[in-house]
Amino acid sequence: MTNEIRAAQDELVGEFQLFDNWMDRYQYLIDLGRRLPALDESEQIDANKIKGCQSQVWFAASEKDGRLEFRAISDAAIVSGLIALLLRIYSGRRAQDIIDTPPDFITALELEQHLSATRSNGLAAMLKAIRSFAESALQAA
Repeated sequence: MTNEIRAAQDELVGEFQLFDNWMDRYQYLIDLGRRLPALDESEQIDANKIKGCQSQVWFAASEKDGRLEFRAISDAAIVSGLIALLLRIYSGRRAQDIIDTPPDFITALELEQHLSATRSNGLAAMLKAIRSFAESALQAA
């Protein structure tokens, strides 16, 4: 259900509102990124690299019981935090729900205003990869 994704976005926005300034929010992002599970070395291959990210980002996806599972890692701290946000919102969700639910959290968190252009491009590239995998999963179903 799309409300799973909306609920995850709302929860995330609520967490970020606990911080008074962007320095604290950046630190929270970095902390989230540090908690990402390691990505198996067999998945850290060129085919899994996200194009459009300045830092290195490996992204792997799979489908299980009608839900899409995403795994990703980066060599950059803030980018890892952005990955953690995306995985929290989209991993374990149904493909149609991913397609049907806009990433409103990006605007709500004011990420565009607080990320560098290269990080914003990387975030867009990661979102595109998630949506693309969801579209492929729908077409295969």
